[in-house]
Amino acid sequence: MSNQQLKIGILNLMHDKKDTQNRYHKIFSSINQNITLQFFYPKMHYLNRPVPKRVAKISNPLDLKQIKNFDGFIITGAPIEQLDFNDITYIDEFQHLIQELEKNHIQQLFFCWGAMAALNYCYGIHKTMLNEKIFGIYPHHILHHSDLLQGIDSGFLAPHARYAEMNHEEILQDSRLQIDAITNTGDLFSISSIKSPEQDFIFSHLEYDKEALANEYHREIAAHPEKAFKKPENYSLSNPVFNWKKTQRQFFTNWIKKVDEAKKLKLTLAS
Repeated sequence: MSNQQLKIGILNLMHDKKDTQNRYHKIFSSINQNITLQFFYPKMHYLNRPVPKRVAKISNPLDLKQIKNFDGFIITGAPIEQLDFNDITYIDEFQHLIQELEKNHIQQLFFCWGAMAALNYCYGIHKTMLNEKIFGIYPHHILHHSDLLQGIDSGFLAPHARYAEMNHEEILQDSRLQIDAITNTGDLFSISSIKSPEQDFIFSHLEYDKEALANEYHREIAAHPEKAFKKPENYSLSNPVFNWKKTQRQFFTNWIKKVDEAKKLKLTLAS
């Protein structure tokens, strides 16, 4: 990997925005000191209400005019997979962002709900609700060793936390897409785009640290104490183990390498 400066934009849609930012800072600073992160929130989400101070303090309103200045862009998950895409206040802004990213051939990494919404918008893949939440740490089968799975062995562990899945048959029938890895129960881990190689869709919360699943579980209980929530599988709430840390580091190292190589190619073509 070269020592050139890389600029990564992140649209942070997670509930725990500050913790999410801290996780990404920790991951990328451990990989390469020449990475600058800039966090955004969707303006349309706060169209008729003030932006919370805690959000405004740590991130900026999404500015599509800035997108061309980034080398890579991440769109996080969001705790809204049970809603219809058309019911999301910022779905138009989300789609306009993807248009800008594609127009400027910027490397794109979509996580969880972000991956669902992007697959639906770009490829027409439909979302299906699950009978119960996929929640916990699962082993995975690698079907294709994509760029992002280099150096990662089949059987790797990673966390999942979602109430929905994308339609597998539609994905398999679409020659523009390739399923790269699935859980041992057959749920999606990652999809890459053959049509647009700069797009990668991840259904795991691979950015999570060891406490994140426990925090999510307790947050859901606090929000709806009247409901019974599934505890995360293969994971101890009282004594969590960060057994996907090595995979997390290798995966994000692979993505930064992909971003770095794409930038070098752009500079070569421009010279």
